[in-house]
Amino acid sequence: MASISFRNVTKIYDGAKTPVVPNLDLEIADKEFVILVGPSGCGKSTTLRMIAGLESISSGELYIGDKLVNKVPPKDRDIAMVFQNYALYPHMSVYDNIAFGLKLRKMDKDEIDKRVHEAAKILDLDHLLQRKPKALSGGQRQRVALGRAMVRNPAVFLLDEPLSNLDAKLRTAMRSEITRLHRRLDTTFVYVTHDQTEAMTMGDRICVMKDGIIQQFNTPQVLYDTPDNLFVAGFIGSPQMNFLDAEIAEEGGNMYAVVRGEAEDKLLIPAAKREALKPYVGKTVTLGIRPEHFMTEEKLNADNALTVKVDFREMLGSEYNFYLYVGENKIIMRVPSHEKMPEGDVIKVPVNLALMHFFDKETEKAIVH
Repeated sequence: MASISFRNVTKIYDGAKTPVVPNLDLEIADKEFVILVGPSGCGKSTTLRMIAGLESISSGELYIGDKLVNKVPPKDRDIAMVFQNYALYPHMSVYDNIAFGLKLRKMDKDEIDKRVHEAAKILDLDHLLQRKPKALSGGQRQRVALGRAMVRNPAVFLLDEPLSNLDAKLRTAMRSEITRLHRRLDTTFVYVTHDQTEAMTMGDRICVMKDGIIQQFNTPQVLYDTPDNLFVAGFIGSPQMNFLDAEIAEEGGNMYAVVRGEAEDKLLIPAAKREALKPYVGKTVTLGIRPEHFMTEEKLNADNALTVKVDFREMLGSEYNFYLYVGENKIIMRVPSHEKMPEGDVIKVPVNLALMHFFDKETEKAIVH
């Protein structure tokens, strides 16, 4: 068993007034691939380092499997960690870098050779075993670091922003390699990143953190479709969700989200969302619309259009990102590249009403999706 359990765990550094991680409760299942994601300083790397034993726990309990590990040294936790900077020995060959930890444990030479070659084959490093790290590309160095962790057959893999030093093309390739590696090894992975694209494409579940506090812990699809609060809604998705002030109004038996900008636009609220919004009639809420949830002009009608001023566009091949203004608020719309919207024009753009999100302005919690 390689489940991980944080039970009311707090981490506070000596001399600090506030904890980096306060009262953390987190359950990671055996063989699960969990992503810890959030902005810089949110506590995700500290959480990972507590699992590794590189950071002490101020209070609470941490279990790996059924074993309490608060006082267990890192070398006895059956974990392997892959760092952002690879941490390879420059004077050693790829073979010796991968084998280093096993040699320290005085493992049998034949067993070391077997494990190194098995890992090298899986990671496509078998033709590079005699090279030094300086003769490798960034992606190859990262695979060597993964190989060094693999040969130990750990119960838990810990990965701390392992792709952040790679260029965009290599990051994309390595994402799929790490995902395949997890499936092949069938063990627990905990992966830290600030890149929500990595989180969405790799994790079984994602733990979104802010100020050391878990904002939401669920599957990528649930986080995208039903974010618990404004922070998660703005963090998950690329480009991020657009937010606008909207007054909830009732008129003629219908309910509307009234947005005031270039004009006063009334967005018809679907019947399924109205019950949750009844307490907010006459009040202002935060309306959330994802850039990809605008619709094409042929679906336009008077009840689902925002009046916007076109600022500029970004070409993305098959799609455009249009940057628009609703009054003084800048929003982004992602549409197929055949859409034509001249810069500087004031136009109406349609919204997919069924996919609108509503948040309480004071608590920032989701009202209805």
